[in-house]
Amino acid sequence: MSTQTKLQAVTGNQAVAMAMKQIDPDVVAAYPITPQTDVVQTYSQYVADGLVKSEFVTAESEHSAMSACIGSAAAGARTMTATSSAGFALMWEVLYVAASMRLPIVMTTVNRALSGPINIHCDHSDSMGGRDTGWIQIYNEDAQEAYDATVMGFPIAEHAAVRLPLMNMYDGFIISGAIGPLRALSDEQVQDFIGQAPPYPSLLQPKNPATFGPFDGLHGWYFEHKVSQNLAMEAALPVIQDTYDRFAELTGRQYHHLMTYGMEDAEVALVTIGSSAGTARSVQAKLRSEGIKVGIVKPRTFRPFPTEEFAQAISGVKAVGIMDRADSFGAQGGPLYLEVLAALYQRGVSTKTVNFIYGLGGRDLYPQNIEEAIRTLQSAADGGDLPNSRIYLNLKGAQ
Repeated sequence: MSTQTKLQAVTGNQAVAMAMKQIDPDVVAAYPITPQTDVVQTYSQYVADGLVKSEFVTAESEHSAMSACIGSAAAGARTMTATSSAGFALMWEVLYVAASMRLPIVMTTVNRALSGPINIHCDHSDSMGGRDTGWIQIYNEDAQEAYDATVMGFPIAEHAAVRLPLMNMYDGFIISGAIGPLRALSDEQVQDFIGQAPPYPSLLQPKNPATFGPFDGLHGWYFEHKVSQNLAMEAALPVIQDTYDRFAELTGRQYHHLMTYGMEDAEVALVTIGSSAGTARSVQAKLRSEGIKVGIVKPRTFRPFPTEEFAQAISGVKAVGIMDRADSFGAQGGPLYLEVLAALYQRGVSTKTVNFIYGLGGRDLYPQNIEEAIRTLQSAADGGDLPNSRIYLNLKGAQ
């Protein structure tokens, strides 16, 4: 394992800006929005100070920022951006364009609730709402994970078998503005890890002309193009894991599509994504000391969805609770819950399941809320029933 720089205390946004500085992409096009603003603000200062060679494009909106990213990436430039919440939603139309044009853009998405009512705090309604835009999605628990995922972005997105845009998520304010530990790589290590951008067709290769974003109507190949995107998503799973493994060789920090804790002998399991996983592990330690065999499953890779890994991880437990920081209105549960449920059914895994909705609009999630969830699962494992509907954690008033 190579030597890394000394331990630092940074915010999540500072960690990502630092990783971007070490990557030094050709173009960063962005528009500020809370709580990601100081990612691009910090990076713009790096540009102004001459510390990077990037071209920084200050767009008039997030729609324009992503449009600039599309033009940049289509011209063969390594391109990055960052956004949150309503900014992510304003990109909606062009997120699909970036994916359908198979452009390896890397974007940080700092999770924040979508209005209304007006709210600037964390939940996952923004990125979960964009789960089918065709972008690879990776969720991070803390500043270190966010930094590491940013460094790994281009090796995944640019891979010849993938060629898809990629977004990294972490919780707004909870991680973006909170100070935590970071052990960064050296600039040289980052550059060696990401390597040179591979050649691929671009708008600026007149001797090798290619068509970008044409009309693909009734008698065209639209259907086949969508299938090819999905095949690329399927191909991305092993590429992502290979990148995780190469990163572990460099740093000693091993990632998987699912990070599991205490699942070897677990009778009940809690699936949770993002910063809540740390709180869940502290509660797990307490309840384990009381004899409750609870395991924790933390998804990192959400798109493409690791169906087989979920089935293997959860097979054998008597009850599993899936925690969503976003709701899916009119559906039978939140987005993570529905995905996990489908994965278990498809692989023939039968266990009691329940959906816990938490943290909408930044509502606090306390250890006692997680303990309540786990004890509900243990009761079901002991022969009790679970409700067919969602359970809302830390909801004001009676449910």
